[in-house]
Amino acid sequence: MAESIKSIFKPQHPEKYQGNPNNIICRSSWERHFCRWCDINENIIRWASEEFSIPYISPVDGRPHRYYPDFLIEVKEANGKIKKYVIEVKPKKQTLPPVKKERVTKTYLYECQQYAVNQAKWAAAKEFAIDNGVEFKVMTEDDLFPENHYIRKDYKSSRRRRKK
Repeated sequence: MAESIKSIFKPQHPEKYQGNPNNIICRSSWERHFCRWCDINENIIRWASEEFSIPYISPVDGRPHRYYPDFLIEVKEANGKIKKYVIEVKPKKQTLPPVKKERVTKTYLYECQQYAVNQAKWAAAKEFAIDNGVEFKVMTEDDLFPENHYIRKDYKSSRRRRKK
């Protein structure tokens, strides 16, 4: 899972950043990785981190809240067209409904609440994306570290073979 290391990212190309390039806050190592990718990727024309909010209603308390998506990026696609994306970086586990175990624990209840809140945020983000001509995407470790995805899969299957 992404380490919860809060840090400030210093871009090599501050001219690409939309906002204050001296105050780019990363809330995890995965967000830091994505910032680095945005900064050095020549196809990223502009990018921002938590620079705007999207209103949503929380299913937990029924009240309005503001969701600050992790990133807004403007990309030059392979076909030469410019496309904008709203990006959220999350562990894959947090994008799936929690698995109910035999006992209902506080952890399970917390995961259910977080999942419900994330779903409400992302529904608002999808609506925002449609209204503003951008695409909303949740990126997980599978997207951020595709080379490790296959390694993990191979490692798990080799461990299963050894146990037999």
